[in-house]
Amino acid sequence: MKAKYEPPLIVRHSLAGVNKLGSIPAIRPMSSIDGVRIEELVVAYGSPLFVFSENTLRERVRELRGELGRRFASFDLGWSYKTNYLSAVCRVFHQEGSLAEVVSGMELRKALAAGVAGQQIIFNGPAKTAADLTLAFEKRVQVHIDHLDELALAETVAEGLGIVPEVGIRVSQSDLPVPTWDRFGFHLESGRAIEAARRIVRSGRLGLRSLHGHIGTFIPNPDAYRMAALAMTRFARQIESELGARITTIDLGGGFASHNTLHAQYLPGEEATPSFSEYVEAIASGLEEGLDGAETPRLVLETGRALVDDAGVLVATVLGNKRLADKRRAVIVDAGVNILPTAWWYRHDVRPAQEILGTAEPTVFFGPLCMAIDVVRDRVMFPPLRVGDRVVIRHVGAYNVTQWMQFISERPNVVMVSPKGQHAIIRKAETLETLLLQEQMPAWL
Repeated sequence: MKAKYEPPLIVRHSLAGVNKLGSIPAIRPMSSIDGVRIEELVVAYGSPLFVFSENTLRERVRELRGELGRRFASFDLGWSYKTNYLSAVCRVFHQEGSLAEVVSGMELRKALAAGVAGQQIIFNGPAKTAADLTLAFEKRVQVHIDHLDELALAETVAEGLGIVPEVGIRVSQSDLPVPTWDRFGFHLESGRAIEAARRIVRSGRLGLRSLHGHIGTFIPNPDAYRMAALAMTRFARQIESELGARITTIDLGGGFASHNTLHAQYLPGEEATPSFSEYVEAIASGLEEGLDGAETPRLVLETGRALVDDAGVLVATVLGNKRLADKRRAVIVDAGVNILPTAWWYRHDVRPAQEILGTAEPTVFFGPLCMAIDVVRDRVMFPPLRVGDRVVIRHVGAYNVTQWMQFISERPNVVMVSPKGQHAIIRKAETLETLLLQEQMPAWL
């Protein structure tokens, strides 16, 4: 009798985690944060859970201030509220000497309510209302004008108050090795920026004292800042030469890259991200060339992401496992992209919070949402996990707790760990009552 044909079984073997860069390092568990065990935090505050390290926040801002102090006699850091405006996080930066950089009326009022003096607030953004500008001018906030309609509104508000407030203008640039952000501010190369400066100086209803030049976000090329600083200082000298107005502050915004890894990035962020010293040296070089011996204005930076990203982690719990059609292992965790929107553009570092055994294989981490887009990490070599295991998602301090959504489930607790091992909630988890509090029922229903 003829034997039945059996097709061969082809099994793919991994060469011990080797890729183009060499062997992939073994996954190291992260079982604690600043001496506090992850499991202790989850037991106390639940899962999922955002955890911020106060120690890392202070270390990062002190490192940047130290680099700036070695190169500049007069400078300030403005803490970017939109990056993370939790009050406890903002307080740490203000305790370290940072100004408040805000981009809306809500953020302005939040900074004032936190006790920040008006003179210590920078007000950017393209959507300032008459009420926003009235409050800002009364509190002597540094306002940067974004467009001509806002300039006209600012002149009207100032005239109504009977004052001549000092302002700045936001300047966009094209001649840089980064995408042009010309939807913000007055364009430099087209001449719109000098036209705005002429109007301010000649009308006499506002005092032009600063230039603001935020050139983009997550910029891993320090030379872009050298070129921006050079152009801004030359523009400041043009204003003084032509209009007689001296620019006393040059604000180069933020945009420094954090240690995260973009989806399209080849090298991991830990290796590719420039140091603070590289950014600062590039800025100093551009300013020195542009000033050509003239007096150096006060420098302001509004770095957000690079200061806070490393300080935040998201702890999640494994809910289940499954095998996908393409043979990848899928792990379902209780944290999704509704609370981790940065997963859409970062390959976040995911680590187990406990020792795990087994052979690493291609794994995808899904969140709990009933949506196909809920992918926390698309492909990573990871050993098998069991239901109830904890994972730690790293570098999540920037933008997640300001851009997160209440979708399908409530947003979780956020806690901070102190350098002495203390920990406490800095934002309470939502409940059903939290959501219902904002709803109203029409009488006819």
